[in-house]
Amino acid sequence: MRRRILAIAIVGAGLALIFAPTGCYLSRGAWEEAKILARREPIAEIVARPGTPEETRAKLRVVLAARQYAADTIKLRVKDSFTTYSRLDHDTLVLVLSAAHRDTLKAHTWWFPIVGRVPYKGYFDFDQARRDARKLSDQGLDTYLRPADAFSTLGFFNDPLLSTTLKSDSLTLANTVIHELTHNTYYASGQADFNESFAMFVGARGAAAFFRARGQEGAALRTEARWEDDKLLARFWAALIVSLDSAYAAHPESKAARIAVRDTVYARARAALISEIAPALRTINPRYAERVPLDNAALLARRVYASDLDLFDRLYEREGRDLKRTIGRVIGLAKSSEESPFTALRAWLSARAG
Repeated sequence: MRRRILAIAIVGAGLALIFAPTGCYLSRGAWEEAKILARREPIAEIVARPGTPEETRAKLRVVLAARQYAADTIKLRVKDSFTTYSRLDHDTLVLVLSAAHRDTLKAHTWWFPIVGRVPYKGYFDFDQARRDARKLSDQGLDTYLRPADAFSTLGFFNDPLLSTTLKSDSLTLANTVIHELTHNTYYASGQADFNESFAMFVGARGAAAFFRARGQEGAALRTEARWEDDKLLARFWAALIVSLDSAYAAHPESKAARIAVRDTVYARARAALISEIAPALRTINPRYAERVPLDNAALLARRVYASDLDLFDRLYEREGRDLKRTIGRVIGLAKSSEESPFTALRAWLSARAG
């Protein structure tokens, strides 16, 4: 009888999870991932196939070579990821939703098993993504919905290259492969800003080193120029966050006043983007400064991928520009302080400077 009661309780808990909103969301994700995995074809076979277009063949060779470089030279955990290819039925893999309060720089977060609490949510169901964005907007939050063409299962599956990713140029492909393999190698639960910014650093520096090792100096220099643009924008977003924090702190008495002052800060930021930042960008269309969304949700979403990028480069320089050694150092420091990995990196650099 006790075993029967326990079995009923377990089944009941499982059904509750399945039919709860989070359970339904995870079930849809599992179904879409299963379809992606079922469609995998070995990239080597596609490259060897006579009917494969030459441009596609060249890109696929870059993917395989970048993956091998990541495994052999910088020692990322690759397993069989990016040895296969899956064609999707549409041009967008997922829509990613971020949200934030309007009168304070506080992100709305979601909790998921394994990865912990994160400030974004990806949707295979695009209509549901738009409905959830409208629902959060109706609650008075800023929302930011954008497409993504790649993701990592953190090594739980052998991720294939997707048709949505293959649209990119060779520089972006190499960067994406190394970026996603960084997630396979190390992922700190609940530390989205650190995980994504670290992967941005490894993807950029790894892709540049990869092209340089192949004798493609021009491609390496263009990759490094893109990284410099990323760091320039990261510094701008960081300064904007400080300005907003100060503006909010100056008006503790009124939510309406905080929202009004934040609009003034964003107006000044737009002017600075157009007049100061856009002329300094080397690889990003200057019109980006005119079109890029400016609100709390968009700003905090960018911070996820652009937190302290210069910090990783400082550590890279300290390690003699040895990327493999830098990756090991960063992972070791992050593991020593998983609740505050950035603090661990800064402390290590400060100790060496002293």
